[in-house]
Amino acid sequence: MSEFAKIGFVGLGSMGLPMAVHLSAAGLPVTGYDLRPEATEALRQAGGSAACDARTCAENADALILMVVDGVQARQLLIDQGLAAAMAPGGVVALMATCLPEQVETLAADLAPLGVALLDAPVSGGVVGAQAATLTIMVAGEEAAQRRMHDAFAAMGAKIRNVGTRPGQGAVAKSVNQLLCGVHLAAAAEALSLAEALGLDTAVMLDIVSGSAASSWMLRDRGPRMLAAPADVTSAVDIFVKDLGIVAEAGKTARVPLPIAASALQMFLGASHAGDGRLDDSQVIRAYRRLRGSNV
Repeated sequence: MSEFAKIGFVGLGSMGLPMAVHLSAAGLPVTGYDLRPEATEALRQAGGSAACDARTCAENADALILMVVDGVQARQLLIDQGLAAAMAPGGVVALMATCLPEQVETLAADLAPLGVALLDAPVSGGVVGAQAATLTIMVAGEEAAQRRMHDAFAAMGAKIRNVGTRPGQGAVAKSVNQLLCGVHLAAAAEALSLAEALGLDTAVMLDIVSGSAASSWMLRDRGPRMLAAPADVTSAVDIFVKDLGIVAEAGKTARVPLPIAASALQMFLGASHAGDGRLDDSQVIRAYRRLRGSNV
């Protein structure tokens, strides 16, 4: 039986909804809220409870999971809208969004006087990982709070990794992860754009590099979508504009040069500026096509 009487979950998007559903399937008492009523209703139909607004979702919750856009939105909810103050005494907030490390550190300090512990717990694995409950969860924060949330994290992910006891360290770990994801994605687009420009059969070329030492997970997963017309969105171009922007800021704060990450960010910014920000992130290849004067 769960030690939690209520787990609130705010942010039932393409990743948040399946994560909350897994919590319910594991027998955990989850109550969810999203700005889209249909998402909240989907959780209710899957066995969870539905809240009419974010504050009701957090009210008397022993734990509150946030799968929101960024650290700014997390602060607005927890502090400005009073979600943290509405929680049960001694509650735990699990911030699972990708945020700037300093935002997480400051937020944790501001929650402490309210008796609320913040776990910095960003995830990797995307929509597929959320649906399959195979996410990697990078957790930083008080060890006691980590132990309390272990079963909840285990219901949503396959790898739970303790990256430190200080909130902000999880955000740093996610930044390192997103640096590689963004660079690998941009590099795959650059390679396939070169194959197009040289008149190669891009399907054959993708098959070759996907099975060679040149391969990467991003190439294998996004490559086929780069060669097809824009379709379903699993992760948008603008997500990497945000995430690589966080990487750049983390490097600036630490005074660590990140030239390759910076180049990748420019390609995502180029795609976004051209109007492709809401397309699947595989469509960063369109930025390369524009640079070479080709039709996208």
